[in-house]
Amino acid sequence: MPDVGETRAESSRYWYGASEEERRSRAVEVLQAFRVYRAAEIAMRRRTRESMSMGENELLVLRYLLKASGEGRSVSPSELTRYLGVSTASTTAIIDRLEKSGHVTRVPHPSDRRSILVVATAESDAEVRATLGKMHERMMSAVIDMTPEESAIVVACLARLQEAVDQVDPHGADEEPAGPLPTAI
Repeated sequence: MPDVGETRAESSRYWYGASEEERRSRAVEVLQAFRVYRAAEIAMRRRTRESMSMGENELLVLRYLLKASGEGRSVSPSELTRYLGVSTASTTAIIDRLEKSGHVTRVPHPSDRRSILVVATAESDAEVRATLGKMHERMMSAVIDMTPEESAIVVACLARLQEAVDQVDPHGADEEPAGPLPTAI
């Protein structure tokens, strides 16, 4: 029997699921949580760049080089150009700044003497680990005790969100949204 203050429509949701309004409210709450997380991550990246005296692209290059090194891959300047989506002149300027600061070195290509490779220095690896190591530990401890089901839900949600943002047309040709946009965006 429904509570005195509960309407027949509210009690029937027990059997038929949440209303559209409730579903949208939960969706907005999830998107708001991701927005707050993204803002915190952006702020952390800014603080990291500032502490390492680097711009956004310099830090992206350094992280890319460190990841490639961990995978046993060599990286050419042209690969960095494609990764960043900038001109070759911009890539050269970035490599020059990183080399001057001691974060990367240029080494000859082992089989093509006309080419060079870009390698992160051991000092830059140590600096990144010192700067970001504790943060990575805190992030790991925040999720390590998730159940397999919780992990699967989060991963699936992030994949759906990635798919949604990957479909954004840079020329604004996206279709109009079906309903009002939530304030979390």
